[in-house]
Amino acid sequence: MRVTPPRAARAGPGTEQDDVRRAAGGDAAAFERLYRAHAARIHSLCRRMAGAEEADDLTQEVFVRAWRKLNSFRGDSAFGTWLFRLGVNVILARRATMGSYRARFTNEADAGAPIEDRGRAPAPVGSRLDLERAISKLPEGARRVFVLHDVEGYKHEEIAEMLCITAGTSKSQLHRARMTLREHLM
Repeated sequence: MRVTPPRAARAGPGTEQDDVRRAAGGDAAAFERLYRAHAARIHSLCRRMAGAEEADDLTQEVFVRAWRKLNSFRGDSAFGTWLFRLGVNVILARRATMGSYRARFTNEADAGAPIEDRGRAPAPVGSRLDLERAISKLPEGARRVFVLHDVEGYKHEEIAEMLCITAGTSKSQLHRARMTLREHLM
């Protein structure tokens, strides 16, 4: 009896690299296979970095951008790595364009206040606050660094390059995120 390895592990036609090449040439079925293989991870990234309310739209935007930019994929890294980085860029670009719009409606005095002081009452002592919800309430910079470091496993130097900050700022934001989460999950 011959055992066939998983599709992604086989060489030649039918591999992910083959699907990338075909999709770059306009093959929608190949792109759909790529989408199915990576959609859950991209959606999770979007949900954690931008919040549940924006995750669906951002996921769609990431894959639309991927379809348009497939010709720029050189194959220096795995397609999933390239797509993930593209996703981070899309999320950050959305945040940048929405930042000025949101700034008009944000009370500057609340910007440095603890999460529970921002117009929301603290959760009752007996209630259970789940981690996803607590992450979504983190300040934007702390949430980004927390997701990239503790959830996705990037190093501070890589995060600094992605977010255009210093490694020290990344470490500081991670510490802030962890302390805030600790307060809210106890």
